[in-house]
Amino acid sequence: MQLTTWLQLVLGRPFRRAGHRTALVAAGLPLHLAVVPLWLWLLGTMAALVPALTPLPVLLTLVVTPLLTVGQRRRYRALVGKDLPRPAVPGPGRNWKSAVRRLTTRALWRQVCYHAVAGPLLAVLDLAVLAVWAVALVAASIYVWIWALPPQWRVTDVGYTTQAAYITAGGLALLFLGPRLTGALVRLETRAAEVLLGPSRTEKLARRVADLAESRAGVLDAADAERRRIERDLHDGAQQRLVSLAVNLGLARSTLGDLPEDARKVIDEAHREAKEAIAELNNLVRGLHPAVLEDRGLDAALSGVAARLPIPVRVAVYLPQRPSPTVEAVAYFVVSEALTNVVKHAQATRADVTVERIGETLLVVVADDGAGGADLAAAGGGTGLAGLAKRVASVDGTFSCRSPAGGPTVITVELPCAP
Repeated sequence: MQLTTWLQLVLGRPFRRAGHRTALVAAGLPLHLAVVPLWLWLLGTMAALVPALTPLPVLLTLVVTPLLTVGQRRRYRALVGKDLPRPAVPGPGRNWKSAVRRLTTRALWRQVCYHAVAGPLLAVLDLAVLAVWAVALVAASIYVWIWALPPQWRVTDVGYTTQAAYITAGGLALLFLGPRLTGALVRLETRAAEVLLGPSRTEKLARRVADLAESRAGVLDAADAERRRIERDLHDGAQQRLVSLAVNLGLARSTLGDLPEDARKVIDEAHREAKEAIAELNNLVRGLHPAVLEDRGLDAALSGVAARLPIPVRVAVYLPQRPSPTVEAVAYFVVSEALTNVVKHAQATRADVTVERIGETLLVVVADDGAGGADLAAAGGGTGLAGLAKRVASVDGTFSCRSPAGGPTVITVELPCAP
């Protein structure tokens, strides 16, 4: 059993994919040679000094290049199941500007280089590999050809058996070499096709960046949706039960007048703790995603934040239309955290908040008349100004803080809000 398995691995593995690869090489030969007559025509016109005919083979090459590229893509897809990536192409258009744009793209000229330069060189290798297969098959089956000859030849040439044995051995050696040569050529052709017919390295990086940006946007949207779900669950679940508990404790304290003093103190303490828990839960819910932000937008939400602060805050919001929920949430949390820092650390007497949409940018400015000295570089990694900068960067925004000693402090945030 082990001997059979070993023989299958040694004898079967080289030939397992040789058929498809050889078919790929054979199908590529006419495609690789398709432009050769045009370039021979071009060389002929140049040698004959006929400048009027010189542009014709070049134009025909540009015309047939997209068709040959389609043929190459179908060849790889049909025979080895590989889809060659497509490069970026200009948008459709029928005017002369779009035609010039298509003719000057690097992708087109990389394709011309593949079909006009790499193609003929690969065709030589294709012919060599196919010749190896043909010679190997003929040599390995030399005894069949010999027995097809007339009997008189075998009688007169008695030394043919020794020669045929050598030829058969050489043919078998070529048969084992053929799959490896074919595999190496297919890898070379595939690499050349990916480099010259596919997107450039710059385009691949640009696509990767776009995919990552889209993926990150999806993650941010999912996180925002999860925050909203948690806010709804807290508001409709735990918060309502705490309110019911506080109401019941208040009723018990007011209706049960004959309770011992110790029991009354316990009920009073529980009632106070329940009300404090409700207040803390309200603050937590507002920190997650305030309902007023979703219902009425930034103006109402920021006005609510300013009304709860112990210093006067002027809020000015100029938004012809609401930005996306993710950008809106980032703007809200930046202003809310910045105003909290103003109250805690700035020793300010007033603050100003301005939110304005300028083109496709949401500009947020928070200023105060405090002592200044806020330093983004010295802030903690996940809190304060550094945390705000990271939150802004999560949506490709920019964050800057100008806070000289003695004040004032001005925080400027720009958030992209393209439709």
